[in-house]
Amino acid sequence: MGSEARRRSREKLREQREKEKRSAQRRKTLLVVGAAVVVVLLVVGIGYAILTADRRSGEYEGALAPTTLQQDGSVVMAREGVEAPVVEVYVDYQCPACRQFELLNSGVLKENAAQGEAIVHYRPVSIFAQQPVPVSSNSLRAGAAARAAADHDRFVQYTDILFQNQPTERTVGFTVDELKEWFAETDPTEGQQEEFNQRVDEEAAVVTRFTEEYLPALTEDAMAQVGQETLGTMVLTDLIAWGDEHGHDSSFLEGTYTGQIIEATGNAYTRYSGDNAFRGTPSVYINGELLDNNTAMTSQGLDEAIHSAEPGEVDTQPMGDGGGAE
Repeated sequence: MGSEARRRSREKLREQREKEKRSAQRRKTLLVVGAAVVVVLLVVGIGYAILTADRRSGEYEGALAPTTLQQDGSVVMAREGVEAPVVEVYVDYQCPACRQFELLNSGVLKENAAQGEAIVHYRPVSIFAQQPVPVSSNSLRAGAAARAAADHDRFVQYTDILFQNQPTERTVGFTVDELKEWFAETDPTEGQQEEFNQRVDEEAAVVTRFTEEYLPALTEDAMAQVGQETLGTMVLTDLIAWGDEHGHDSSFLEGTYTGQIIEATGNAYTRYSGDNAFRGTPSVYINGELLDNNTAMTSQGLDEAIHSAEPGEVDTQPMGDGGGAE
């Protein structure tokens, strides 16, 4: 074979090897990609299964444990005379994370209460009360309406409906007409519906006055007199108390459910300290100990925390005959 022929033969052999190398590399790449896809699909599938399982936990079709309205406007759901861990649940009806908690864990709370495994203490608050309208007004109207529903033993059912219909941020929602229509879905008597409607009208007027007139004037005055830094350290109830001493009369809040939920929010911020400090919603405490989000925001974590806790005691008193805000 001549030199030219040997050269062409070597070129052909080199090209063949390069072709085989490229082919092998493509097969390897396809194998890696295929394996990655399998892993992704497996992870997504597992994640979906977990999420689906968690969401299923929000559904509970059994009978509810009895509920008892408390003097501070909170609601306790528990079987009579049961000794069980006390699960305190702080929520704001305008809070998106609270809606997520409700969808995931309302069934866990209801089922454990029905079985006598937990005393569920619902504590609605309004962490958005100082925010601009409509976030503040949405939050306060819904909180006051839930309190009015508790007067007629419809609190738990009505809470479910409120979270199902939570408006998006900066969208006017929880309107007076909506609040009335949703209460009708809880199957009240005609008299209960009339009383609820009247209360919702009254509270809506209080909310409008508070969010659009009273609070802006109070905040502006406080900013001028105490400064932004000091104002930032004051919870709303402290700011209102300061206002009463400086010409901003808050007496229109007395005896209202709007005032009651504002008071409940202030109490939440001052009641706990240290690692248990209340910082926002949702906040879940078992026997006074704050659960971390990884535990509180999963049905399995919350259920396990309940079953590993000792019996506790409710620290509020039941409402006496006649109801009404105090």
